[in-house]
Amino acid sequence: MKSQFLQFDRTGNPAEVLQLHERTLTPPEGHEVRVRMRYAPVNPADLNFIEGTYGRPAHPPCIPGHEGCGEVEAVGSAVTSLTKGDVVISLLGTGCWTQHLTAAEHHFAKVPSQIDAVQASMLRINPVTAWALLKHYTDLPKGAWVAQNAANSGVGRAFIQLAKHFGFRTINFVRRTELFDELKTLGADLVMLDTDEGVAEAKSIIGDEPVMLATNAVGGDSAIHLMDLLSPEGILVTYGAMSRRSLKVPNKFLIFKNLQLHGLWITKWFEKASTAELYEVLDPLTTLIQSGELVTAIDEIVPLAEFNRAIKRAQEGSRGGKVILDLA
Repeated sequence: MKSQFLQFDRTGNPAEVLQLHERTLTPPEGHEVRVRMRYAPVNPADLNFIEGTYGRPAHPPCIPGHEGCGEVEAVGSAVTSLTKGDVVISLLGTGCWTQHLTAAEHHFAKVPSQIDAVQASMLRINPVTAWALLKHYTDLPKGAWVAQNAANSGVGRAFIQLAKHFGFRTINFVRRTELFDELKTLGADLVMLDTDEGVAEAKSIIGDEPVMLATNAVGGDSAIHLMDLLSPEGILVTYGAMSRRSLKVPNKFLIFKNLQLHGLWITKWFEKASTAELYEVLDPLTTLIQSGELVTAIDEIVPLAEFNRAIKRAQEGSRGGKVILDLA
């Protein structure tokens, strides 16, 4: 039985180094499960991994793809948690850009069979990151203000929808005014330009109400805007560095505000989380996906054979959502 997959033999521009290969499949053994992968998104982390600029180095030859969804096709004789026909997402953290993925059963998480497979393929990174940002650092009362930059990113959009579900109000900073209406339709309460003036406007609207949590995916001046907005004892969680500028903390925010600074890399959370902790997050997220309360925008679904077009589209800035590889 033959199966196709994408691989890079050296790091570099994904549009140049990715190649489509074919291999012969062997039956799973012991605790192994073979999954017929169906969909996998092209994430910025995937592109960084191929480029060699990700937080974890690649050791080519590698099959990229940090997340994806598929159906269990065959199981080894010792497998107890999954059966043929189960719909699963991969927890491996790489290797999803393939028609078939074989790994130990604990590297897959079962999801409801009726879930939208495209939405499920995007569950592992952005929604889980947004959930962790909102729930793992502080307990906030309903009606609390939370702030973020890069609000139009994949995590940012999930953050808006989940915050609304939890009853929080969001202050969202972006770089373009044309995003305002779109994010407000998604559930954002306030949308501002990521400028000194935008911060001043947000302060004037919320008045004396506290902002105890802000999430940073940009760094540089954008992170300083969030620290300026945060109330004393507030928490800033950094999970990205889109500007590629360092996080610089003015002394006044530590001395006079006593801000708390944290970092989040969701890959590390997955590595440390127990099975119970994992499903405490995944179960409610899949429920929200099924109810339509949590939707990840899709720009285009591209057949695996046209992977070069998918990569080039994912590298463009003006997209309407995620580019998805159709692995069928």
